[in-house]
Amino acid sequence: MRQSLAAIALATTVAAAASVAIGAPQPQQPPLKAAIEAPSRTPANKLRDRYRHPAATLAFFGVRPGNTVVELYPGGGWYTEILAPYLSAGGTYYAAAPMPNGVRAVQALIAKDAATYGKVKVAAFPAKPGEPTVPAGTADVVLTFRNVHNWRFGGADAAQAVFNEAFAMLKPGGTLGVVEHRLPEARDSALEEKSGYMKTSSVIAFATKAGFEVAGQSEINANPKDTADWADGVWTLPPSFRLKDVDRAKYEAIGESDRMTIKFRKPK
Repeated sequence: MRQSLAAIALATTVAAAASVAIGAPQPQQPPLKAAIEAPSRTPANKLRDRYRHPAATLAFFGVRPGNTVVELYPGGGWYTEILAPYLSAGGTYYAAAPMPNGVRAVQALIAKDAATYGKVKVAAFPAKPGEPTVPAGTADVVLTFRNVHNWRFGGADAAQAVFNEAFAMLKPGGTLGVVEHRLPEARDSALEEKSGYMKTSSVIAFATKAGFEVAGQSEINANPKDTADWADGVWTLPPSFRLKDVDRAKYEAIGESDRMTIKFRKPK
């Protein structure tokens, strides 16, 4: 009888413990990890995480959930899919690009999934009279990914104007985070006008002329396999594959471009 009572007591204790374990709140993922792993992200975009390193990159730039963050030229919305949910609870995310074409992809995300992207603010950059803008001195962080070469194609003055406007958007002490295809310093600077690659020194020159200080550099997005000397420029490599099936396996093995990752700060 004693053994039966002991067995019943043990079974009751185990059942109670199991009940507590099942009913107990489960530990939540950190917000950035949750945003990166969110089911709302496009599967093809997730496959590029190994080249773009979003967790390490955003951590290096110091992006926090309560920040006001401006992404310049968000393109197809690769980082929008991460930043919008990451900032939705306590921060603000601006997608800033020329209107209407530069923000169409982001607007499509908003229309498709308002629950995830409904709080995204769309701004014109550069802005024409009457277009929505990012108020000066309000951003904690301005980010741009693989866009400096596009601005440089418009001429050095056009590229400088972008850095000047980014400086104006930021609060004193705010951060400008830049990821860009990297051209070796020994190469002819004329390649910046057509290859899609930029020298680190050129990017730093634009930023410092605008008033920024270099706050740090990282090799998070480096790729030593990229020799940056392709006849068809950076678009030879994935994800563009400009040559299509010509030597595709070779370029797949190289992977995406070698990239600089630089953090600038607006002085207080």
